[in-house]
Amino acid sequence: MGIIPIPEDIIESVKESTGILSPGTASIREIVSLVNRLERETGISFVRMEMGVPGLPAPEIGTNAEIEALKKGVGALYPDIAGLRSLKEESSRFIKLFLDIDISAAGCIPTVGSMMGSMICFLVANRNDRTKEGSLFIDPGFPVQKQQVKMLGHDYFSFDIYNYRGSKLKAKLESILITGKVSSLIYSNPNNPTWICFTEEELSIIGELCMKYDVIAIEDLAYFGMDFRKDYLNPGEPPFQPTVARYTDNYVLLISSSKIFSYAGQRIAIMAISDHLFNRSYPDLLRYYSSDKFGHSAIFGALYGISAGVTHSVQYGFSALLKAVNDGKYKFRDDIIEYGEKAGIMKKLFIDNGFTITYDKDIDEPIADGFYFTISYPGMTASELIDALIPFGVSAITLNTTGSERKDGLRACVSQVPRSLFGDLEYRLKSFRKKYPANN
Repeated sequence: MGIIPIPEDIIESVKESTGILSPGTASIREIVSLVNRLERETGISFVRMEMGVPGLPAPEIGTNAEIEALKKGVGALYPDIAGLRSLKEESSRFIKLFLDIDISAAGCIPTVGSMMGSMICFLVANRNDRTKEGSLFIDPGFPVQKQQVKMLGHDYFSFDIYNYRGSKLKAKLESILITGKVSSLIYSNPNNPTWICFTEEELSIIGELCMKYDVIAIEDLAYFGMDFRKDYLNPGEPPFQPTVARYTDNYVLLISSSKIFSYAGQRIAIMAISDHLFNRSYPDLLRYYSSDKFGHSAIFGALYGISAGVTHSVQYGFSALLKAVNDGKYKFRDDIIEYGEKAGIMKKLFIDNGFTITYDKDIDEPIADGFYFTISYPGMTASELIDALIPFGVSAITLNTTGSERKDGLRACVSQVPRSLFGDLEYRLKSFRKKYPANN
């Protein structure tokens, strides 16, 4: 291990050479670039918590299916724009088995990751009524989704959920929806960056108010089944993954392969549109698309305008993975629970060294151990904290860009921190606390 803390002159030199002068306001990718350079300059392996990248190998079930498909020549053929038939059928089956929700295969559409899925949703859901203005983000959330609506020229609304949990959510949410300006509503569950998980009461409030004010709910399930306090991954058996789909007819589910199958590099997800919404007519869609039907506009308008389809071979890989899970032959929870176990250990290391968990509870229950957690340190803003941690070889991102009202928090991702670095992390946090004594 190199010199800890890293000398200030080295850090300042790297900041200047990369142009990333303020880590506290930097994007995720900028922090990645800064830390990459610092690792090269110092020889120190950082405890890297800045980027949500899978830390497990992709299952061979998927990669082998891709290889076989390529050998059969699919690389020379355009895929069906609406998706491979077997993938659509297995997606519909997956949703029934693990959410207990019925969505026809026609409405299960592969996209190049959930980021493309949300983009398509905004392109259609935010253009179906000329009297409405844009999306409501239940924050904290994934910053890139706000960037998408900005790119499209849409307005958006947002609020931090933390002070409006449980029954308090209804009045807050209704105060925004009653304006009649919201066309779609989006959130992740479990949540990126805080790992809060919505309760059935909260999901029912969201769904019922979406019905009342005719708003389309976009539910980002990037971390499907990863609230490890319960086992949601026994096919066809309760408990089922919580979802707003039980409480509204107008919804889109985004189901990504990136984290649950460690398939991030292959860029594939499913945009699952409810049967009711898929077939619903919105005359204002004719301003942009050839049909007033939501599903047709999503596939042959928005999706086709962005891409000629999702990579052909990866659709075979994702289909094989879903089939193995649906058949009960592969339980991906057994692999990804490693994230929860690591989070429990890492959170304790931070707490033992004077840190607190910023978003600490789901109403009256401690937050689950999972892919992310949030940390604060007494007397420091988020920008001050990240600036103070980097010299100790620890990286994360501030919550400033996620819609959080907390100005003291960082998001920590556990996936890229091997257990072999836990000893280094403990040493660095003890050294940090020695330099910055806390009174807690």
